[in-house]
Amino acid sequence: MTKMIQCISPVDGRVYAERPALTLAEAEAVAARARAAQPDWAARPLEDRIALVKAGVAKLNEMKDRVVEELAWQMGRPTRFGGEFGGVNDRTNYMAEIAEKTLAATVVEDSEKFRRTLAREPVGVVFIIAPWNYPYLTTINTLVPALIAGNTVVLKHATQTMLVGERLVEAFVEAGVPEDVFQNVYLTHDVTEELLQNRAFNFVNFTGSVGGGAAIERAAAGTFTGLGLELGGKDPGYVMEDADLDAAVDSLMDGAMFNAGQCCCGIERIYVHESLYDAFVEKAVAWVKALKLGNPFDQATTLGPMANKRFAHVVREQVAEAIAEGAVALIDPALFPEDDGGAYLAPQILVNVNHEMRVMREESFGPVVGIMPVSGDEEAIAAMNDSPYGLTCSLWTQDVERAAAIGARIETGTVFMNRCDYLDPALCWTGCKDTGRGAALSALGYHSVTRPKSYHLKKVTK
Repeated sequence: MTKMIQCISPVDGRVYAERPALTLAEAEAVAARARAAQPDWAARPLEDRIALVKAGVAKLNEMKDRVVEELAWQMGRPTRFGGEFGGVNDRTNYMAEIAEKTLAATVVEDSEKFRRTLAREPVGVVFIIAPWNYPYLTTINTLVPALIAGNTVVLKHATQTMLVGERLVEAFVEAGVPEDVFQNVYLTHDVTEELLQNRAFNFVNFTGSVGGGAAIERAAAGTFTGLGLELGGKDPGYVMEDADLDAAVDSLMDGAMFNAGQCCCGIERIYVHESLYDAFVEKAVAWVKALKLGNPFDQATTLGPMANKRFAHVVREQVAEAIAEGAVALIDPALFPEDDGGAYLAPQILVNVNHEMRVMREESFGPVVGIMPVSGDEEAIAAMNDSPYGLTCSLWTQDVERAAAIGARIETGTVFMNRCDYLDPALCWTGCKDTGRGAALSALGYHSVTRPKSYHLKKVTK
């Protein structure tokens, strides 16, 4: 019997879309077509590949209205925030801009006797397993450099945003990218694992849970397939005594609550210098109370449902456990129209929390944040590092040198000062500890989807 993959809409709980999953044989045929198409794609001039990729993104922009509506149905993001086109366009343009320089061979010597160069070549077939929370942006991070570098791409999108893969392929193929160069698939976990075990791909980029990343590693063990893994996060903010309080509240609370808290680098725990703690908490509560939870198609809605009721269940459990262990909830859920046990979840601020509580230790990925007072930098640094994750941290101070010095001591992939929940395509997107390994965007993003190749050419025989 054919396995059907379904997207359950968080808006109303109905089956919004469903597609048949490929059998192993069908999936292997997709990978084989991608491998067969790769040499010809790589042989095209770099400027042609860049032009086709940019044309594909331009076609995607033409789908804006449809994409925004589909995202609301699939994962609940309010339509007032539009799609992800600003980030998609910025990242595409930057990666296209640096492609020639980044992919150019380095000439070590070109003399009468020798030509020695260090080149970069595409790895072959890139497999992207994309998440649902920012479904276009996270795909673009690897898709654009992979195609520009001369790889072919197979995309498996999250079930919750299953139509995103179709839209991306539709746009790129309409723009002129050959069909076998970029393909979308629907796969079960067991078929995905068999493909990895059978070396169907040369590089796998996965964004998702720590458990999912571990499963990818196990499936690829012994195959020497390259892996890029962006996994869990519990990103901290630290508000120092000299911080701009209003700016810190506005940015950190937005970083905690935007997209219903479902952001890879969203703020999940905040440490505030004791001299500002009471004022910060008071302003944060007022900020959250001004949110409007509701149907994502209502233009007044600023907080939509979580993408799935099971995700909301995890957050509800964490909050309930924390309260039972002594935490104090500052937001009355009655202020927000929750659906009992469903995807619509009231935002929450917790104080009197500690690192023994699951809500301060494990990834929440929802609209909840714990706030703790700290006496100074040493206590804050210890607290920020007391986590199995390391994606970003957000430091709030007037002193750049102080922020840099603190940042050097934090186990994280990115250090922000006076901002958070942001991705700069010129900088490497990476994490450490259980957040995973690998690099996306910047010049290093090209290094992930290419391999070095050395040429030592002797021009004489003696």
